[in-house]
Amino acid sequence: MSGHNITPNNSHPRGLNNKDNKRIEIEPTFNFDIFNNAGIRNISPAESLNDIHKITSQIKKAKESKGLFLVKTANEWIKLAKTRPIPKMLFGEFWYENEICILFADTNLGKSILAVQIANSISYGQQIPGFPLEAQKQKVLYYDFELSGKQFENRYSQNFDKHYEFDDYFLRVEIDPDAEIPNHKSFEDFLNESLECDIISSEAKVLIIDNLTYLKNETEKAKDALPLMKLLKALKSKYSLSILALAHTPKRDLSKPITRNDLQGSKMLMSFTDSSFTIGESQKDKNIRYLKQIKVRQSEFLYDSENVCACMISKPFNFLLFELIGFGSEREHLKEITEKDKGQKVAEVMALRSKGVSKIEIARRFGVSEGAIRKWIKKAGEINPEQEI
Repeated sequence: MSGHNITPNNSHPRGLNNKDNKRIEIEPTFNFDIFNNAGIRNISPAESLNDIHKITSQIKKAKESKGLFLVKTANEWIKLAKTRPIPKMLFGEFWYENEICILFADTNLGKSILAVQIANSISYGQQIPGFPLEAQKQKVLYYDFELSGKQFENRYSQNFDKHYEFDDYFLRVEIDPDAEIPNHKSFEDFLNESLECDIISSEAKVLIIDNLTYLKNETEKAKDALPLMKLLKALKSKYSLSILALAHTPKRDLSKPITRNDLQGSKMLMSFTDSSFTIGESQKDKNIRYLKQIKVRQSEFLYDSENVCACMISKPFNFLLFELIGFGSEREHLKEITEKDKGQKVAEVMALRSKGVSKIEIARRFGVSEGAIRKWIKKAGEINPEQEI
């Protein structure tokens, strides 16, 4: 190939106009240091083609970028997705790789017990019986904001003796009581920065956070939940993470099926999650819990209200765990409503009405429709059916 006269200069990069008539700046990455004093050198066809590909790539990327957004054809997105691995199960159909999953339940139902069991399973690369694990053995960062070290020891030993041996890929994290927060930073900002530092230093791809309320004080408020979920989504995308976050439910009616509305801060939190499941309390036995899918994206609803996983909490030796004992309808585990229960509910409704609480708010607290509240009020004789308040 004949030589080319290419004269380096410090002028602005050449530009092109896209279809919106906006100027696209490109910066060719020619290495001018390889030229002689005359600025002439024989360039091979392969070198020329390589530089052309680089420039073309820059032009294409500039055209795709629309400020905050990245625009591609549907086929291009599929082509890009085909180069990425298919997400594998971390805890059966409940949680897959590269998902933000929320596990929520009332207090003292075993969220932490199950979360540690899942972390132990992933760190050892061994599935929990009944819940497939497709992913390889890998590191897990478990942020424990619930138990002290001594409480944790008690759960995984026999009366503080004959301790369970965890794999070194299980990394448990507590708040350092002696840590000093920089004057110019809030606790939440410092916590978030520390979280990212742990991810980088450990190279872990699986995070379990026990629980969300420690990261944000009031996750039931949209203004507090939004930054929290944005943080988790940003971390997930930046480091290709799989995140399981534990959360609480406010007081709920044990006679009714669990829904996404029972998650504290449900509307905002649920919209940012890829999947979610819950632990329900069985009224048949105080040691029985049931697992139910609330939101799924990778698969179909396998464990819905007609097919929940019934589990027994047990400690066969030195490890507190959930043991799958069967499947069934959620109705089998719900509380039966008695006349005494109905009368107590009506009394509670009337007490709230006397304080000026609206029927809509009362309905939200009881997890029923406003029409149901009207019926209860009518039964108590406060208003007639036609009267509006």
